[in-house]
Amino acid sequence: MTISWFQAALLGLFACLSSMPGLGGTSIGNYTLGRPLVGGLVSGLILGDIQLGIICGVAMQLVYIALVTPGGTVSADVRAVSYIGIPLAMVAIKSQGIAVDSADAANLAKSMGTLVGTVGTVLFYGTATMNLLWQHVGWKAIEKGNFKKIYQVDFLYPWVSHIVFSFIPTLIMCKLGADAVTALKTALPMDGIPMKTLFTVGSLLPCVGIAILLKQIVEKATDFIPFFVGFTLAASLGLNLVSCAVISLIFAVLFYEIQMAKNIRAQATTSAAAFDDDDDEEDI
Repeated sequence: MTISWFQAALLGLFACLSSMPGLGGTSIGNYTLGRPLVGGLVSGLILGDIQLGIICGVAMQLVYIALVTPGGTVSADVRAVSYIGIPLAMVAIKSQGIAVDSADAANLAKSMGTLVGTVGTVLFYGTATMNLLWQHVGWKAIEKGNFKKIYQVDFLYPWVSHIVFSFIPTLIMCKLGADAVTALKTALPMDGIPMKTLFTVGSLLPCVGIAILLKQIVEKATDFIPFFVGFTLAASLGLNLVSCAVISLIFAVLFYEIQMAKNIRAQATTSAAAFDDDDDEEDI
């Protein structure tokens, strides 16, 4: 598999769109197009192998399933993961002759995505830093009463930042990086220590993403029960993602009903206590 300049340009365009957190009220840009799960589908469509693209996207999404950017602080840039890491991982899997649906393919994709995601933080902060220039331009325009220029500051000038730090790096890295990945086929044989190391590290990376997710949502020991049930069912019965989603929906409904019952009981207790207080005041 090779990546042409036109395909690399399309990937760069989607990298620009996914780096815009305000695109569609944050529902289209960074929080949708920028996710590896969606980026895998887009990369698969562009490179002509949807199955491989989705497999790489799913594998990388596990690693970054709980990634958030509090206060603009990022540990990895999913934009780079989606539109640089996934295409390069697809090229690497094809060039190494790895079966698309194998565990080795998923592990290699995770390793590639993590490497590129760390490098992508430079692109993220570069975009944010360059956008500060347009902010100063906007303040000067306001001081001069030129309010029409604010539209340019909001909708036109940021594209320069995204082209410099999203489009061009994605274009170059996807095009030239694909050739480099293909050349590594002879330098790094499948049975060598470097490739085995990549597969081993890649198989452990989803644990990091799931651990971060658990840290955010688990408040007490009993919160682990739905996860243990889900993993047990998936491992023992071989359930697919649709079946797991249905089971998780059942758990969600059960927990919702239990919480509503608790709220009703608490309200009833509060009302009864208030009624008793009123009777005491009347007796006095």
